[in-house]
Amino acid sequence: MKLSIVSPVYRCEACLGDLINRLDVSLKLITSEYELIFVNDGSPDKSWDKLKDLAFGNKAIKLINLSRNFGQHAAISAGLTESIGEWVVVMDCDLQDLPEEIPNLYQKAQEGYDIVLAERAVRNDSFYKKMTSKFFYFILSYLTGTKQDTSVANFGIYHRKVIEEVLKMGDYIKFLPLMVKWVGFTSCKLQVQHSNRSEGTSSYSFLKLLRLSSDVILSFSDKPLKILVKVGFIISLMALFFGVYMLYSYLKGDIIVQGYASLIISLWFLSGLIISMLGLVGLYVGKSFDKVKNRQVYIIKEKVNFGE
Repeated sequence: MKLSIVSPVYRCEACLGDLINRLDVSLKLITSEYELIFVNDGSPDKSWDKLKDLAFGNKAIKLINLSRNFGQHAAISAGLTESIGEWVVVMDCDLQDLPEEIPNLYQKAQEGYDIVLAERAVRNDSFYKKMTSKFFYFILSYLTGTKQDTSVANFGIYHRKVIEEVLKMGDYIKFLPLMVKWVGFTSCKLQVQHSNRSEGTSSYSFLKLLRLSSDVILSFSDKPLKILVKVGFIISLMALFFGVYMLYSYLKGDIIVQGYASLIISLWFLSGLIISMLGLVGLYVGKSFDKVKNRQVYIIKEKVNFGE
C-alpha cells in the first residue's frame, strides 16, 4: 500500500461524499494504491450511516466506528494504528484541508523529508477560533519549551517510520503535533490553501478547548509543577526577610503582642516550604500516575472493509 489517508469524522455528514470524490481524483495523480480510513468519533448525526453507504462496494474506503466520542486526537490514533501505507496523510473531514494539496505534500516529501506539514497561508477560521488557538499555542510553547506554530495543525504527510514511532508513545493523552515534533525525523513545512468550513461550525466550544489545553499541558509538560516549586521557594525567601524584619521590630519593642512574631514567621516559612514539597512530590506522583493508569485511548465498536 503506497498511501493512507486518515481522517476523524464528527458532524460532517453532508460533506463526506464530496470529500471522497475529491480524494479519489487527487490521489490517483500519485498512485492507484491507496486507502481512505475514516474514524467516526461518536458523531451525533448520521455520519456513520453515510460512510457505510459510501464504502459499500469500495474496498479502498475503510471505516472505524468508536464506541463513543473520545476526541479528535484519539480518533486519529485509531486510524493511524489501522493504516498500512508507506506514507500517511492526516487531515480533517470538513474540507478545510484541501484534498488537492495532497499531491503537493507528497511531491515535497520525495525531496527527502520524512514529515511535510501543511502550513496554512491564510487561515480561514473565525476570529474567536484564531485568538483562542494563538493563546493556546503561546501557553503550550512556554510550558513545553518548544516552538509552536499556529499556522500548522494536523494536516500533513508522514512516512511510515514516523507513524510507527508516534504509535509507540504510551501517552494516554494524544496530541499529534507535539508527538510528531517529539519523535524528530527530517521535516519541513509547505504552504497550502486553507478553505472555509463547508458545513456547520467547529465542535470545539470554549470549555472543550480549555479541557484540551489542560490535558495536553499536563500530559506533555511538568513545567507547571516546576513553577509551583519556584513559587514555594520565593515565598520561603520572602518569609525569611519578613521574619528578620518582624524579629527586628520585636526587639525594638514595636510589637507588644506575645507570640505574634513567631506565629507570623512560622506561618509564612512553613507555607512556602509546604508548597515546595508538594510541588516536588507532585513531579514524581504525576509521572507515576500517567504510567499506572494504562487505560485504552479509544474503543472500537465496529470496523468496515478491514478484511476481518
